[in-house]
Amino acid sequence: MSTTTASLQDDAAYRALQTRDARFDGRFYVGVTSTGIYCRPVCRVKPPRRENCRFFANAALAETQGFRPCLRCRPELAPGLSLTDSSEVLADQAAHWLAQAAFEGRQASMPSVAQRLGVTDRHLRRIFAKRHGVTPLAWQTTQRLLLAKQLLTDTALPITEVALACGFGSQRRFNAVFLQRYRLNPTALRREGAAEPGTLKLAWRPPYDLERLLGFIARRAAPGQEVVDGLTVRRTLGIQFAGRDGVETLTGWISARFVPDRHELHLGVAPSLRPALGPLLQRARHAYDLDADPAMIDPVLAGVPGPACNGIRLPGSWDGFETAVRVILGQQVTVAAARTLTQRLLQRFGEPIETPFADLNRLFPSAQTLAAADPADIGTLGIVRQRVRALQALATAVVAGQLQLRPGADLPATLTALTALPGIGDWSAQLIALRCLAWPDAWPASDIGLLNALAPALGLAPGQRDIKASSALAEAWRPWRGYAVFKLWLSLEST
Repeated sequence: MSTTTASLQDDAAYRALQTRDARFDGRFYVGVTSTGIYCRPVCRVKPPRRENCRFFANAALAETQGFRPCLRCRPELAPGLSLTDSSEVLADQAAHWLAQAAFEGRQASMPSVAQRLGVTDRHLRRIFAKRHGVTPLAWQTTQRLLLAKQLLTDTALPITEVALACGFGSQRRFNAVFLQRYRLNPTALRREGAAEPGTLKLAWRPPYDLERLLGFIARRAAPGQEVVDGLTVRRTLGIQFAGRDGVETLTGWISARFVPDRHELHLGVAPSLRPALGPLLQRARHAYDLDADPAMIDPVLAGVPGPACNGIRLPGSWDGFETAVRVILGQQVTVAAARTLTQRLLQRFGEPIETPFADLNRLFPSAQTLAAADPADIGTLGIVRQRVRALQALATAVVAGQLQLRPGADLPATLTALTALPGIGDWSAQLIALRCLAWPDAWPASDIGLLNALAPALGLAPGQRDIKASSALAEAWRPWRGYAVFKLWLSLEST
């Protein structure tokens, strides 16, 4: 890139900084040479002089150049990467996995990451440095430290627990790295306090079509397990957590409150789930698609039939198994019917739980519970035999570790494993990949709703459908066909 081109890009970044344009949040950071601090473009402090600004594509790059994160705008809250099918997907996928490992409190070795991606360690390091400008170790260290900074600011977790939650072997090691990188003791940061102690914050890039996302969730929410109350989504949750004493199941509740004027999600978490705060932050980003970049997606969706919808978000998943079960229950039935079946399954096999909320009292049945259930008991709920077989085959595969229904899982292997199960065809596998694996290009070609929504654009008469022609039309929407699916569904639900 020429010096002139770089200068033009920096000038554009500075204009975004001056206007605090939230569309660029997480897409670049600005280091201020006069203070040694780096900020998000939405920082509310007075913009620094242009000659004092240095612009960086990511937080790790800013930190390797000696800048410390701002305590006002808090870079740890910024949206993350939006994965696509681009030529740089390997480097971005590696960055995603490294960040995921950091949030789960573990180290991820580059040889293991390279093996998962099917490339050599040397090649992955080369393309990673070319894409992100830093080494994988520097990237993961930044992710771990920013997570620690958030936990220190927003929670009352003891510093020792923060250190362990972020993958540091001891508090001494954590203190040393934190002081070296940020020139600040963790205890000093904690004394700064938080405006809402115990509430974790996450940002998104506008526009965000919150009304349609919340409507989608509300129409499918099972009473007792999930509820939409205005701009708040509350739900119960069980999560497998690898702690110091081995893997254990934590259960509790989540309260996600959307704050549109700040472009933020405020996350309340039950005390029983707090050991897993890092993974929960990642799940919240996935569940509500907070890392999506509308500047990349919306221009493609403009060609999708139906009313204009800017800021479309994909409804992700808090729990991959739960969402996959819901997909199976939704086979060949209406949304209302699928919700009824989900409610029956929840009441029959879900574990009771106490929460501070009168409308939350049940956990979704675990994979172990459904795998061990008598098929006849499931059948009494009105679930046909073929669906019962599919549910129990799915549950058995999850319990055996044959399926990882989460972002970052191997997509081709997961699709193959899903379609090998009885009662799960390409339609179900595509929807599970879309919602559980965060695959933005999923396309359930045989979906009746999609075919009906696309029929007018293809010049077909009412009741006529053409899978081949619909799929050919959707080629223009790559790599965001999954978002097109959601837009088309919404166009039907709003009519």
